[in-house]
Amino acid sequence: MYPERVSDASALEREFAELFNRVERLRSRTSISELSGGLTNRNFLVHTPTSTYVARVSSNSSSLLSIDRGSEFINSTIAGKGGVGAEVLDYLPGEGLLVISYIPGKTYGAADVAANLPRIATSLRNLHALDAFDHEFNMFTTQRTYQSIVQEHNFKLPVGYVDFASTVESIKKNMAVLFEGLVPCNNDLLPGNFIDDGSKIWLIDYEYSGNNDACFEIGNVWAEAFLPLEALEELVTSYYGGHRPDKVARAWLWALMAKYGWTLWASIQSEVSELDFDFWEWGMAKYDLARSEFTSDYFKQAMINVVTK
Repeated sequence: MYPERVSDASALEREFAELFNRVERLRSRTSISELSGGLTNRNFLVHTPTSTYVARVSSNSSSLLSIDRGSEFINSTIAGKGGVGAEVLDYLPGEGLLVISYIPGKTYGAADVAANLPRIATSLRNLHALDAFDHEFNMFTTQRTYQSIVQEHNFKLPVGYVDFASTVESIKKNMAVLFEGLVPCNNDLLPGNFIDDGSKIWLIDYEYSGNNDACFEIGNVWAEAFLPLEALEELVTSYYGGHRPDKVARAWLWALMAKYGWTLWASIQSEVSELDFDFWEWGMAKYDLARSEFTSDYFKQAMINVVTK
């Protein structure tokens, strides 16, 4: 299930009645409750006499964060039809509203991710086997875009952030050596985006979805759950069906790039988001990890392993 926030139902009705009434299946609603999570949108559980739906209302800051709501709709539809994500039921272009099916089950925390790595690997393979998504997601490109936005708008830039530019270029060069192509990826699988119905693990929230290196997905899953290196090795082994030091290194380096890139996502959000959340603190935690990993002994070994098959 999706965790619910305690909120004033009547206030939610007043705030969203006009928007929700534009969707026929939501007009007969009997209740609205807000769900927890969502740093670029607000999510609501909408009950009607015959069914339950999830309504996602996007934030106005989405464009600065490189979120394309049209692509989110297309890719969510592909994932839903493929039995990997929730089914897309309605979409209002330009209105920021996406209505999807409700998936009953357990929403994961980090400990759940750690305990279900082989099953998660199966869900990732199912996602990556779907038809191609709408566009490409590349963290090297996204990081540069975020940095340009931060500098152009004079948003806060972490001390020493640009000093790693040459290191990032070295990672990019090494990543190209054994590159095996792109697959449809979610690209934002933090623990709360896994729902376990007892039979399979569903993958939700396709805001940042796009065709990407499978190892980015694997590394990001591991990083967002803050798991030890042994867990990354287990996830890679489960995904590829055997010991792959080159893929472990690749996933680890992508996880490092994700931390480095999402740091600036947080800088932008700290300036533009209307949500009550300390984005800067969240981003600095990512940056501190990235900074220590850029200069670690493991980084040197990963840069060797990623070019050695």
